[in-house]
Amino acid sequence: MFKLLTAAALALLLGGCATFNNLSNDVTTYGPWPADRTPGSYVFERLPSQQAHPERRQMLEDAARGALDAKGFRAVADPNGAQYLMQVGARVTSNDPWSYNDPLFWRGSFRYGRWWPSWGPGWGWGPGWGPGWGPGWTMGYEGSASFQREVALLIRDHKTGQLLYEARATNVGPSASIDYLLPAMFQAAMSDFPRADPTPHSVSVPISRP
Repeated sequence: MFKLLTAAALALLLGGCATFNNLSNDVTTYGPWPADRTPGSYVFERLPSQQAHPERRQMLEDAARGALDAKGFRAVADPNGAQYLMQVGARVTSNDPWSYNDPLFWRGSFRYGRWWPSWGPGWGWGPGWGPGWGPGWTMGYEGSASFQREVALLIRDHKTGQLLYEARATNVGPSASIDYLLPAMFQAAMSDFPRADPTPHSVSVPISRP
């Protein structure tokens, strides 16, 4: 019986690896991308308000580059030779009802959590006490913070400034960390191109852990 349970637990763990390595996003895209237009050369455009942190802008642009390359766009160094202007952005917002960082923000009381079933590493009975994987119970807090992470990409005609395409991808997670997710999120955002679909729909893409 113990062997059967161990085998089942291992199968569940291995089967879940694909889920753990993929990121699900809600994607919305807007056009109209002209039917007679094809992808071509581009440069990234930075708004005046985006000039303060060039290293941050560079990271965002590098993260979006792979998604654009996959759709047939190619970056050029000379803006005068670019057919398109690209704008990229990212943000993280929180639904945290209050801050845990300082006792000043406890509002005079603690919040109590509750237990719920989970699967993961822990301690349990076997031939003796020891660590292992298996079902158990996890302590969590009601109202725990979650974070909405979002990226946006705009494509404009370089000569006329006309907005040709807008793509957005959002996901929710327990961490505000977004840097290592950016390439996958831009890939999801551009998955519909050149089709526009303003109705939020789920797109799952693989991610690389840092």
